[in-house]
Amino acid sequence: MKLLNFALIKITISLIIGILFAFYVPVSLIIILVVVATSILGLATFLIIEKGRLVKSAGFGLLTFLTFFAVGILTFQIHDQKTFKTHYTQHVHPTQDTIETITFRIREVLKPTAYHDKYVVDILKVNNQVLSGKTLLNVQKDSLNPPINVDGIYTSFTSFKDVNAPLNPNQFDYKAYLQKQYIYHQVFTDRDHLLKVPSEKHTLFGYAANLRRTINSKLKAKNLKSDELALINALLLGQRQDISPKIFDSYSKAGAIHILAVSGLHVGIILIMLNLLFKRLEYLRHGKLIKTIVIVLILWSFAIIAGLSASVTRAVMMFSVVAIGMNLKRPANIYNTLVISMFFLLLFKPMFLFDVGFQMSYLAVIAIVSIQPLIVNLWQPKLRPVKYMWQILTVTLAAQLGVVPISLFYFHQFPGLFFLSNLVIIPCLGIILGLGIVVIFLALTNLLPAWLADIYGSIISIMNSFVRWVSLQEQFVFKDISFSLLKVLAAYVLILALFMLAKRHNFKRLAIAMITVLLFQSALIFDKKQLKSEEFIVFHKSRFSLIGLRSNASLIIHHNMDSSSVSKENNIKNYKIGNAINTITNTTLENVYMFNNQSILVIDSSGVYNIPKLNPDYVLLRNSPKVNLTRLLDSINPKYIIADGSNYKSYSNRWEATCKTQKTPFHMTSEKGAFILKK
Repeated sequence: MKLLNFALIKITISLIIGILFAFYVPVSLIIILVVVATSILGLATFLIIEKGRLVKSAGFGLLTFLTFFAVGILTFQIHDQKTFKTHYTQHVHPTQDTIETITFRIREVLKPTAYHDKYVVDILKVNNQVLSGKTLLNVQKDSLNPPINVDGIYTSFTSFKDVNAPLNPNQFDYKAYLQKQYIYHQVFTDRDHLLKVPSEKHTLFGYAANLRRTINSKLKAKNLKSDELALINALLLGQRQDISPKIFDSYSKAGAIHILAVSGLHVGIILIMLNLLFKRLEYLRHGKLIKTIVIVLILWSFAIIAGLSASVTRAVMMFSVVAIGMNLKRPANIYNTLVISMFFLLLFKPMFLFDVGFQMSYLAVIAIVSIQPLIVNLWQPKLRPVKYMWQILTVTLAAQLGVVPISLFYFHQFPGLFFLSNLVIIPCLGIILGLGIVVIFLALTNLLPAWLADIYGSIISIMNSFVRWVSLQEQFVFKDISFSLLKVLAAYVLILALFMLAKRHNFKRLAIAMITVLLFQSALIFDKKQLKSEEFIVFHKSRFSLIGLRSNASLIIHHNMDSSSVSKENNIKNYKIGNAINTITNTTLENVYMFNNQSILVIDSSGVYNIPKLNPDYVLLRNSPKVNLTRLLDSINPKYIIADGSNYKSYSNRWEATCKTQKTPFHMTSEKGAFILKK
């Protein structure tokens, strides 16, 4: 078993390294195909030569590593839709902003923004040429028209637009996020310019969406509240679009955000229920095999209904392997189960590796199966209710230990009352899932009594109220925590060393643990030294001017906004977290700044720039000054012109054309992002 575990883990790690390598280093598909074919032939040769040997040679192990490293690169390449010959980017040029006739099928409904309904669509044709690929569709909101449904086919006359890159430092990169889902562009339109194409063809996504709509319409007829329906959609149908920002924020602050995405916890509970429900099938001939097939089919049907999201797919894959081992009575190791599910997921969906949920899900499960047994053995309560609560607490604590470093890296906050939330929520979740399946079945058969729907809605409301109460304890929510990737890696090395020491005490493991403590401290010191620098930043902010002067961990913000709203600005909050800023001071804008022996002249709407004895290196234009830029360039001869977000777009475009003619560098924050000078 140990040899099997070692082999599976090594192979999966090799695959992961190959995917990472392909993501950062372009490799020719022809070359990697040759490498994979050669490696497989080499492995076959080794197997023939070493036939009958239980322990293979070091050469076989090295070649196995290289083979699956190459397979990782290959699987990344063959799933990269942009390289397909039929992909729309191979035939049209989105950068030219030309109007195209685009025919597409609605694939997925996303959470709407204030002004647009958003969808992921599959390209079918561009200018009557059959092509493929995914893109993001933005439709201007219109309450007078019926909703757009999954599988609907439409034609629109529009142009492909680039997804905007982040315009300020440390901002979430939505463009990179979409590219990891093979979405490279977006299109904008309104309902009047969407032409419905008649079609009788339906996909699995369409059938699943129709079923979800039917369920929702049946439940709405039972007068369930909007927040209750939103939770049912999230917990049982895998759709989080309707969850209000207030509810989402409450679950986040309470440390219970993980239950809003269908994951291993939900699928594990469903598997236990299915195992009990179909237990009598075991008495039939080949009953265990039949039971396993039925359970696996139901699990994957649930995954399809839930939209085959990343979290649902990985959870169902993992528990399908568990179900097979559990029902066929095969000797299974939980680490084998995890690695097998991870291997096949990455083999068919390599970009899952970069999904935050994928990373957190596997880290949490690994921590639970590894660390929870050590914690639970610290105390053995006699009373059954106390023992049950202790087990929930230890599972929650182990899961948090597994995900806290990466959670701090991505979300920069830590919910101090997570253990209290989970003590109540996990038992409630079992009831909500179990009763929810019954409620949905009865609703679909028109047999759901109003009293049962009311009870079910009340249970969800009580859970929401409890989570809301926990989230209001603001003093236990630690926010704006700066945690770099280096700290994440050092933290996991430390956790691993402490786990090994807890399993078996000896001098060697104690020494390793002490070394990892020093490594973690070194990471903290290194990050602190890296942040010892000075910066001058012109942030991009529409209609306003924001200038930052950073000196190590202190930041002074010069602005023309309401002072009370500056600290709430996401631009400033992101920069504060990303650069571990301790103190922020607000003040008014100045006309001249000196930074690193260079002068920056700020010209506002007054248009005054003739300052005696001042030959500025940089000129910042703000609030749309009416200046003759050609005359300005001739008179003060600056090295660089900057236009921030407070200017009219027409003014900025005219200045850009003038600078291009005069061969003077020009920086428009609305296109190039924040302007930064470093010392």
